[in-house]
Amino acid sequence: MSFAWHEIRDHLMHSSSTLHFQRSFDVVRRAHDPLIAFRDPAALLDGLHRGTADPEDKNLILSALIEAAQGDGPTSDCALTMLMLALWPGLDAIRRRSIWRRIGSADDVASDLLARTTEAVRGVDLGRVNRIAATIMRNVERDMIRARQRDAAREHLASGADPDEVMDNGDSGIGGTGYERLNGAVRELLGDDALLVIRVAIEGFSQAEAGAELGLTEAAARKRYQRAMRRLHDALEENP
Repeated sequence: MSFAWHEIRDHLMHSSSTLHFQRSFDVVRRAHDPLIAFRDPAALLDGLHRGTADPEDKNLILSALIEAAQGDGPTSDCALTMLMLALWPGLDAIRRRSIWRRIGSADDVASDLLARTTEAVRGVDLGRVNRIAATIMRNVERDMIRARQRDAAREHLASGADPDEVMDNGDSGIGGTGYERLNGAVRELLGDDALLVIRVAIEGFSQAEAGAELGLTEAAARKRYQRAMRRLHDALEENP
C-alpha cells in the first residue's frame, strides 16, 4: 500500500509525539551536548527550521543526530526520524524536481528518496563533511539522477539506436530542443567525443560510467575526455 508524500510526513510527526519516542529522544539529547537544550522533538525541529538560527549551530545539531542515527537500538531509529523531519523541506524540493524530471512516478520517487536519504545518513563520514544538510541533499539528488540516466542509457542501447545520440528523458530539465542544440553545438567541436563530455561535464557521470555506456575502458574514456576538454578549451579561447 502506497502513502502520499504528506502522509509519510504526518506519520513521522505522529511517531515523534509518542511517549516512547520522547523517552528515546531524552536518551539521545542527554548523550549529545548540542541537543541538550531541546526538551522535546518539536523544540528541536523549530530550532532547525527557523531562518534566524545560526548555521554553525544547525550543523552541530545535525552532526549529533547523525552520530546517534549511526548507532544501534531504538535511539538510532529516533535520531533517524528526527533527521528525516529536519531535512524534510529539502527532501520535498528534491521530490518535486525529480517528478518534474520524470525520474519516476510520485510513489517511486518518494520511496527512492527516503531509502537513499536513510542510506546517506547511515553512511556519511562526519570527519569529511562540513555542511551536513547540503551534502546529504546534493548526494541524494545526484544519485537519483544518475540512476535514472543509467536506466535510460541501458534502454537506449537495448533499443538498437545509435549510442552516440543524446536522448531527452526529461532528466536535464532543458527539454528536447535544448538537448538537441547542446548536442549539436558540442558535436561540431568534438565529434564522436561529444556524448562523453556531455555525460561527464554536464550530467554528472564519472568518466568510468560514461565510458562503460560507450563501450570504452576507464583508461580510454579518461584519455578521450581529457583530449576533448583540451579541444573545447582551445575553441573557447579562440572564440571568447
